[in-house]
Amino acid sequence: QVQLEESGGGSVQAGGSLGLSCAASALSYYMGWFRQAPGKEREGVAMIKRRNGESYLSDSVKGRFTISQDIAKNTLYLQMNNLKPEDTGMYYCAGSPGAGFGNLRPERYNYWGRGTQVTVSS
Repeated sequence: QVQLEESGGGSVQAGGSLGLSCAASALSYYMGWFRQAPGKEREGVAMIKRRNGESYLSDSVKGRFTISQDIAKNTLYLQMNNLKPEDTGMYYCAGSPGAGFGNLRPERYNYWGRGTQVTVSS
């Protein structure tokens, strides 16, 4: 069973930046970041292919967020810049052996962390 633990959440004003980390017992072939705001469905924002570092971001965060990995440290990162109030939510990292590149549907991911809260105030 893969263990995932997120860290780095917090509160920031709009326009600010935060960096999230996800420590993994092992990185899956596909790793992703998801978020969920109160009353809303979980939404995928970024994913990365472990083999070559190729990344994919949702349109809502493209140009502002960057996903990266450190394979030696079994750690996934999400750098978030120019944050907006609509970025507020619980952020989760997740792993999948076979989601497919570009697939950010939560049901395709097998392993989940407990999440870290990000709050962006206007």
